[in-house]
This record gives sequence, C-alpha cells and structure tokens, in this order.
Amino acid sequence: MSASKSITRLSTPDLRARKGAEPIVCLTAYTAPMARLLDQHVDLLLVGDSLGMVVYGLDSTLPVSLDMMIAHGAAVVRASEQACVVVDLPFGCYQESPQAAFRASARVMQETGAQAVKLEGGLEMAETVAFLTARGIPVMGHVGLTPQSVNTLGGYKALGRDPAVAERIVADARAIAQAGAFSVVLEAVMEPLARRITEEIAIPTIGIGGSPACDGQVLVTDDMLGLFGQFQPKFVKRYAEMADTVTQAVASYAAEVRTRRFPGPEHCFGIKKPTTTDA
Repeated sequence: MSASKSITRLSTPDLRARKGAEPIVCLTAYTAPMARLLDQHVDLLLVGDSLGMVVYGLDSTLPVSLDMMIAHGAAVVRASEQACVVVDLPFGCYQESPQAAFRASARVMQETGAQAVKLEGGLEMAETVAFLTARGIPVMGHVGLTPQSVNTLGGYKALGRDPAVAERIVADARAIAQAGAFSVVLEAVMEPLARRITEEIAIPTIGIGGSPACDGQVLVTDDMLGLFGQFQPKFVKRYAEMADTVTQAVASYAAEVRTRRFPGPEHCFGIKKPTTTDA
C-alpha cells in the first residue's frame, strides 16, 4: 500500500526566494469556499481587510476589527492546503507601538494558522516590522496607496507622479525591505516607479496597479470575477462577469418557485419520479 502524497504549503522563505524568478500569483480570499477554489491555482492567498467592503458592505477598511480578520483568516487556512496564507492587520491594532503590533500578530498567527501578517506603511513602520520579524512573525509590507490611510491621502488615487512623493515611496519600500519583510505590496503607483522599486530592493514586490515587472501580482478576487459592484479600478482586469451569472440563476429559481415548477418530484422525499413505462 503506497503512502498518499502529502501537500506542502508554500512558506514565506519559498516566496522570498522567487525574487526575480517565476512571478508570484496572489488573490484575496475571505471564505472557505472561495479559498478551496483558488488554492490549487495561486501561490498566496491574502485575507485582506478589503473584506470590510466586499463581505460586510462597509465604506472603507477602517471599521474592520481584529476579530473579523481572525475569523476569516482561520476559515481560509482550514480550506486551503498549498497556498501561503497572509492575513492583514486591521487599522488601529498595530500603529501604536511594536509591542501592540506583536500582540495583534501573535493572535493572528495562533488563532488562524496563517503563515504571515501584512501591514501598511513605510518608514514609520520599519521599526515595527523589524520587531515582529525578530520574534518569529513573517511580515508582508504594503506601500504606495495604503487604504487605511485614505483620510490622510485624500482619497483613492494613483501616487508617484510628483517626484518628491515618488522618492518617499522608494524610501518606504527600502525601509520595509531592510527591516526584514519577506515581500511588499506596491499599490496604485506609477509604472516606472514600481519597476524601479522592483529593481532596487532585495525582496519580491507584489503589484496591484503597479507594473508587469513586479515579482508578483494581486487582485481582489471579487473584482476580477465581476462580483463586486459596478466600479472598476483601472488596475482591475475582469476575467469573468459572475454577477450576471448569479442574477440569471436567481431569476430562474424565483420564476420556478412562483410557478410551482420547483421543487419537482425528483427533489422531494417519498414521491416516485414518473417514468415513461408508468401507466
């Protein structure tokens, strides 16, 4: 009797070693069913705080709680086998101090089984990244457009046109890399800037509105499947229009219920399904 082949989940060192090599495929996942569907196709599942808008209908990521992230992170880990799972640290649980960040991150790692946490910020968060990585918590960084800072940034917009802003983003990415992060997300930055950062730092860059030169790419799954609203950011490519499929399926179901065509005999217990030989 041959032993079944075990599946080894990708680790953060595995992804770190992909710098300049095979691009890293990343999508968001917030639920067990979606994680199960995505797992065999991606390298990294990101349990993003974007779940606040996608799952809960919130206006931004700011109201998302640590408990929400842990609940969804644990579901994604349980439903996946091979992808590295990274969970966002939500607003307010890590900015106060490295110690606060460690307490929040330790809960995430212990209660979800995820392989890493992700936090937003550059130079101002480098000390925190170093503090976490020195204590056994792998960290993914996030610079450029940082949604948790939307009120400071003045809205969701691409960054890096202004030379001073561009240099600040480069400095942010360098600081996060030097602090020990295993990768960094570059969101909504000018393409030449994302390309430059990718060339200059030693860890993989994950683009979302960045550059094809980035070491990997990430999208919100509901965006790329056409499941989330009508607004489509420039950096999103729709690979399907699943909202139309869902709408059509629900309309068919509703029509059959209202006309008593569903359920049929084959869907009921104790009723023999008619056959052509029945008299």
